Amino acid sequence: MNETLKNELEIRQMIERWAVWRDAGDWDRFATVWHPDGVMMATWFQGPFADFIRVTKEGWAKGVSILHFLGGSAIDIAGDRAIAQTKMTISQRGEVDGVLCDVVCTGRFYDFVVRHEGQWKLLHRQPIYEKDRIDPVDPSATVALDQTALATMPEGYRHLALIQTRIGYTVKMDMPMLKGDAVQDLYQRGAAWLAGGALER
Repeated sequence: MNETLKNELEIRQMIERWAVWRDAGDWDRFATVWHPDGVMMATWFQGPFADFIRVTKEGWAKGVSILHFLGGSAIDIAGDRAIAQTKMTISQRGEVDGVLCDVVCTGRFYDFVVRHEGQWKLLHRQPIYEKDRIDPVDPSATVALDQTALATMPEGYRHLALIQTRIGYTVKMDMPMLKGDAVQDLYQRGAAWLAGGALER
């Protein structure tokens, strides 16, 4: 096996462990995938990974249900740095106007990954939110969404933003989506960092 493929497999393993251990609540092992300066960017939280673990635990205790599923990855490596893009879905269950619903958002994890003490660690995770949908868990139920409120939410994650707002989270409204200035800026920051520049958070 050549060195590039070995590194790609190790990075992919780290990304898969992130999803499995986070969704299983295996917090001690989940913490090991992160670089000491690791930062998580999400619609409902932005900050250091240790704080992300803490607030996720708090959400679990309140019944918040958010799960992840991974697809394929494309990884670019330059020395001890890598940019990994991984197709994913975020699935959140919660009530909207008294109706239990599932929101599924499709997108990519855009990860800044660095070799730290001989292992690939997650330094910065920025999801890209491409599209989402909402469905009542009971197929016979209907939910009448507030179209005025929905129209104020970002197109790529408007249903996710709606359900998170309804349960009390403050949602970041300028996250990268499939198109637009935010995602182009992310690509530029990723390329500059991979070329040896400073990481712009």
